[in-house]
Amino acid sequence: MRVTSKQSLLLIVDLQAGLLPVINGGDQAVAEAAWLGGIAGTLGVPVWVTEQYPQGLGGSEPRLLEALPGHRLWRKVHFNAHAEPDFAAALEASGKRQIVLCGSEAHICVLQTGLGLLEAGYEVYWLSEATVSRRAEEARLARERMIRAGATPVSADMVAYEWLERCDEEPFRQVHRRYLKPRSARPLRFF
Repeated sequence: MRVTSKQSLLLIVDLQAGLLPVINGGDQAVAEAAWLGGIAGTLGVPVWVTEQYPQGLGGSEPRLLEALPGHRLWRKVHFNAHAEPDFAAALEASGKRQIVLCGSEAHICVLQTGLGLLEAGYEVYWLSEATVSRRAEEARLARERMIRAGATPVSADMVAYEWLERCDEEPFRQVHRRYLKPRSARPLRFF
């Protein structure tokens, strides 16, 4: 199944300033989420950001929020964002059925949110290089479990080009000028 800009929502879970210093690959996750979030904003794909216990873990990473001027912020107490009644109702009302999911910690909040979304009938696309945990092994296990549960692993490039679909229209030119020119080499992490 292809990811389409009309059916997608980018959900960034708990990339919070107080947590990121202890997260393996946290800087890369922020960079990838911000990059794809910028493209989403240009193409009209909604970007939602969650925060868990911000009074203790800090708010979302400022570099991320700077790249996402049109995002919607959700504060949550459940590890599974979809268990928050307002979140679930707003997601249903959005009509979006494809959720591109990333964030921290992969094995706790991202995993539980992904499982909740799958249980509710959404297609979940696990953004591998932007989904991280304190320990790489935990992120790898979470990814494997999500795939077994029915999620599809994707990279930011895969999603961006599927959203764009073609290179001969203005959306591609806008995104290409701002985001798709050769980026600095980023090591891909698939766990």
